Amino acid sequence: MSKLLEIEQFTLHYPGRGALLSDVSLHVDDGEAVALVGESGSGKSLTTRAALGLFPEFSRLSGSVKVRGLDTTSAPAAKLLELRRNHASMIFQDPRAGINPVRTVGDFLTETLVRWRGLSREEAYARAVTQLDQVGLRRTKDLMRQYPHQLSGGMLQRVMIAGALLDSPELLLCDEPTTALDVTTQAGIVELLREQQQARGMGMLFITHDLNLAASLCDRVYVLRKGEVVEHGGAREVFMSPRADYTRQLVGATPRIEIDKVPAAPAADGTVPLLAVKSLCKRYELPSGEELTALNDATFSLAPGGSLGVVGESGSGKSTLARMIVALETADEGELAINGRVRAPRPLRAAERKQLAKDVQIVFQDPYLSLDPRIVVGKAVADVFRLHQGKGRAEAVKSAGELLDRVGIGPERFDAKPRALSGGQRQRVAIAKALAARPKLLVLDEATSALDVSVQAQVLELVEELREQLGLTLLFVTHDLAVVSRLCAELLVLQHGRIVEQGSTSKILSAPTNDYTRTLIDSRPRALWEEQLA
Repeated sequence: MSKLLEIEQFTLHYPGRGALLSDVSLHVDDGEAVALVGESGSGKSLTTRAALGLFPEFSRLSGSVKVRGLDTTSAPAAKLLELRRNHASMIFQDPRAGINPVRTVGDFLTETLVRWRGLSREEAYARAVTQLDQVGLRRTKDLMRQYPHQLSGGMLQRVMIAGALLDSPELLLCDEPTTALDVTTQAGIVELLREQQQARGMGMLFITHDLNLAASLCDRVYVLRKGEVVEHGGAREVFMSPRADYTRQLVGATPRIEIDKVPAAPAADGTVPLLAVKSLCKRYELPSGEELTALNDATFSLAPGGSLGVVGESGSGKSTLARMIVALETADEGELAINGRVRAPRPLRAAERKQLAKDVQIVFQDPYLSLDPRIVVGKAVADVFRLHQGKGRAEAVKSAGELLDRVGIGPERFDAKPRALSGGQRQRVAIAKALAARPKLLVLDEATSALDVSVQAQVLELVEELREQLGLTLLFVTHDLAVVSRLCAELLVLQHGRIVEQGSTSKILSAPTNDYTRTLIDSRPRALWEEQLA
């Protein structure tokens, strides 16, 4: 094997912030999958982007970053363009940042094939549809006519993965490519990447905060902390017998399904449910004119102080249900009640929406939906304290600082705007902003999927504390069954808009009665060495 990517003693200095990367050395051989793991802000994305010659403006570089012998730190623009077109592709963490919002999915996928590969529009269209099928998307011909805002985060990430594979790269750079995907789709994508890697002899550098996922896909691993490599070696060696204290912390913080630690449901005392849903339905019309039923006859209730996990594949109706609970969508049929008050079957007026926000808050999968890009994060959280708790300016700023610190955002970030934070840091701010309202019901829509394992553990611990202290009721939409087993006493499984199983989390995870639920449980990543022993 030859060295496809070779980084040697690479250091990146940025004015006013010092060395963001310090003496980083790593390599990826042909046909090899290598993981790069570490906390949010450790320099993983900076290292990976360096392989494409994407460096922060005004940064000062030393060392070398070579792809097929081309040093991207000094290569001319024409050589870098040729590298990106013909040799290396990247899947970015945030798919909305990589797809033009005013062009269709079909335009995004076919443009390169037509302009630089010489395919006709018909050939490019057929190839793009086939690739969308391979990454697990349904109704692909309809998708080709849709715009990015019409797709869920998970669906859009699969479009990005399809686009990267269309170019048949020698080197695939993956920056948290499965963060937004459910477990079954993630399992399919991992298998697809494995197959493509072996068939093409493709090298892959895979950034992830999911150590289970890294172990299921990668032969070797590098652990990055504060811009420095603190440990590297074979994946089994690093994860089973870590030498560095930091690596041991990451392994210890990795969530696992533990049936004996599932929280207990509140005792049934005949009180009115905080949330009651009866025969709820929601339908959408597709561009083709076809009607899509996103949610069909959903019925369940959630007691005050309870915790309900909602799981299912992307497109199963999870986020639609969450958005209906917080009144961002209106039901076509059925009834929804908060604290016994049945909601009117129409969009809420401004005063009604403000009243609802005191009782119900949501944290979205994409933190950009919760944060104003013009407002610094400290003020964004302080404003919630002022609006919903009536605190004065000084007291609100103090409370915001304390809450941000509890979710892992230090004082040096309080005056930063969202664009200056990493994806994981933005999500922590969004969680703090929702908690500042002190809601009775907190809806978390994949809210921890973008967080690294240590910060995820910290945020989950915070949510648990607040639930105990304030009697907080939780509805957690997620694809991570390990998180469900830690936070949620009850579980609801959605498939194609229908509830296929619901009940006690411990009973469902230990003895599921539905085939689809069993598939979800069996799709969790397994380490390569475990598969080899099986």
